[in-house]
Amino acid sequence: MKIRTLLAYLLFLYTLAGNSYATTYNLPTSNGDRVVEASTNETITVTADHDQTLLDIARRYNLGQTEIVTINPMLDRWLIKKGTVVRLPNRRILPNTPHDGITLNIAEYRMYYYPADTPGTVRSYAHGVGRQDWQTPLGKTSVAKKVKDPSWHPPESIRREHAANGDPLPEIVPPGPNNPLGAYALYLNLPGEYRIHGTDVDKIFGIGMQITHGCVRMYPEDIEALYKSVPIGTPVYIVKQPIKVGWLDNTLYIEAHPDLEGEEKTADQRYSSALALIQKANNNELPEFDQIALNQAIKALDGTPVPIYERLTPLEEDMPASDIDTIAEIVKPASAPTAKSQKKSSSNTATSKPIKKSTKTEIASKSQGSKTTTKNKKTEATIGKKPAKSSPSGYYHGT
Repeated sequence: MKIRTLLAYLLFLYTLAGNSYATTYNLPTSNGDRVVEASTNETITVTADHDQTLLDIARRYNLGQTEIVTINPMLDRWLIKKGTVVRLPNRRILPNTPHDGITLNIAEYRMYYYPADTPGTVRSYAHGVGRQDWQTPLGKTSVAKKVKDPSWHPPESIRREHAANGDPLPEIVPPGPNNPLGAYALYLNLPGEYRIHGTDVDKIFGIGMQITHGCVRMYPEDIEALYKSVPIGTPVYIVKQPIKVGWLDNTLYIEAHPDLEGEEKTADQRYSSALALIQKANNNELPEFDQIALNQAIKALDGTPVPIYERLTPLEEDMPASDIDTIAEIVKPASAPTAKSQKKSSSNTATSKPIKKSTKTEIASKSQGSKTTTKNKKTEATIGKKPAKSSPSGYYHGT
């Protein structure tokens, strides 16, 4: 492992083990890129130093239950023996929302917070979302107020539900370790008392699951850090994007997550959604992408960004400066030459390098602002499907 890569990896682990449990990523430097990474390695793993549950490891590295179980499908969530190697996420595709304030992508149980005081970075947190019958609402809102040690006034509907299950609730649940709101709450500017809040001691392992009555639930240490950082009025985008597509250094990635309960889609529906997103990301042109990789991604649904296509850079950017000067001389307007100058001009033109024409792929890549040259992948397989139409514009596609 190179020294620079090792230092980046150690810094990533230090960030996870510090007082703030958010995973902090640097935003891509290339305009239009949306893939962030914790390490230049393909994967990140940790080895259990004692017997524990997979959920203990999830909390230590700011992952939710669904995420860590999905990325480690062969491991027993309730028993991870000492010496077991556990895989952690490395890359993430940022949701298709403005890089401003907070984005909650409930399809992947993750928050993306773009702190105004630290431009060029994004902090990512795990969180729980609303159950199938108490769905978290979608749309744009904002932080209306912040409350430390909030009291909970359970609505009558929730009190009836608890009473029916033999767990009656009082009209007011005071602050304390058994308060389901935890010690901190960010109230959203939505009807119905929706909040981003902590949790009580009995529901820690519900982070990263559909378990709430519509609110967004976080680990205690995460909501404390967020509470101290987020000002009132911060915009909040609540989206549902189980399939995401994004660029990183001229490589196009796709990331697919399991469907929420009650919203299961067929493989054909996922494939159609993926095609629309790929086309939209590539200037509304469907490239010759790696269909085998795409099929594996939408079948595994493990949330791992998978490369499916590499684009070429414009030929003009690869030309030496001398060639660009020669081109400028060729197209420069001039008065009618004499016979002597015609002979000289003919000689100069004969020694110039030819101008290559850009392909459609190269023209598309120029509009994306690519800086490096890569080779276009060949399609490895075909499954006989027609390209899907481009998905509607807006933040909330891909559902």
